[in-house]
Amino acid sequence: MAGPTRGFLGRRRERDPRLPPGQYDAGADWPVLTAEPTPRIAPETWSITVDGRVESPTTWSWDDVHRLPASEYRGDIHCVTTWSKFDTHFAGVSVDTLLEAARPTADAHFVMATAKTGYTTNLPLEDVTGGRAWLVWEFDGKPLPIEHGGPVRLLVPHLYFWKSAKWVTRLTLLQRDQQGFWEQNGYHDRGDPWREQRYQGD
Repeated sequence: MAGPTRGFLGRRRERDPRLPPGQYDAGADWPVLTAEPTPRIAPETWSITVDGRVESPTTWSWDDVHRLPASEYRGDIHCVTTWSKFDTHFAGVSVDTLLEAARPTADAHFVMATAKTGYTTNLPLEDVTGGRAWLVWEFDGKPLPIEHGGPVRLLVPHLYFWKSAKWVTRLTLLQRDQQGFWEQNGYHDRGDPWREQRYQGD
């Protein structure tokens, strides 16, 4: 019996190098996942506070943050539930800009992000500085949908997306690490998708 004809052999699909291990491309979809009921927040009532280990605790209103230098992120995002979304475009303000005003003290090494709902997540300070994190209120040129964290969410795209707290209202700088909501429930303290840091011990 003759072997398969070369021209009809299936070609193995190459994995997109932008996909971290264990992830799939969600394409045009953006799955909605949340740990709590979706709040209704009018932009004019929203504010962000940076406090804790800082020299100048500061609160910005919706209008205040829009007067700060604008910043954008264009790139990929990755969720711990295994989906990734390529070529996203978010706009807002760099976390660096807020920290420049609040002036972290020398013993500040971690950040606790808190949402309007009470949700929290912890991050090393180095993961939200150096142009690596934003507060964003636009996605693809439109207001960020409330189900995706609007009016404003934290964006830390190089970590799994639970670190990008929806409906963020406070960034508290800490001397020592303290676990947030999912971290207390078994998720990894850092959450690097390229190291598959999904759960404690990964």
